[in-house]
Amino acid sequence: MTGYTDAHAASGLSEALPSLETWPSQFPDDYEVRITIPEFTSICPKTGLPDFAVLDITYVPNQRCVELKSLKEYLLAYRNLGIFNENVVNRVLRDLAAALAPRRMKVRGVFTPRGGIQTTVETSHPRPSISG
Repeated sequence: MTGYTDAHAASGLSEALPSLETWPSQFPDDYEVRITIPEFTSICPKTGLPDFAVLDITYVPNQRCVELKSLKEYLLAYRNLGIFNENVVNRVLRDLAAALAPRRMKVRGVFTPRGGIQTTVETSHPRPSISG
């Protein structure tokens, strides 16, 4: 038994976070927005130790762009949130995609090594179909 529970696995996925504000894109053609957060932090829900990462958010707006101050406040809320690395990246994608309805979006988290293991998690919207 590892000591990890279903509660650990789901930690951080449903907690309230600051809202993401948006503004209307002024350009109908495709263009790419890339946002880098070099000092992202969250908390491991099992150990309570901090996790550090560089988050990269890349998206092609449809009609809305994210307002950066609200994004900063949203991401700062993770500082006290117990959440696994995989859940961080997937939740950020879920929340931003819901707020923006982008044409395409990718979120990548490169987490600082802990115990000699470095983790990179990447996900995208729309999610690719997985065929068997």
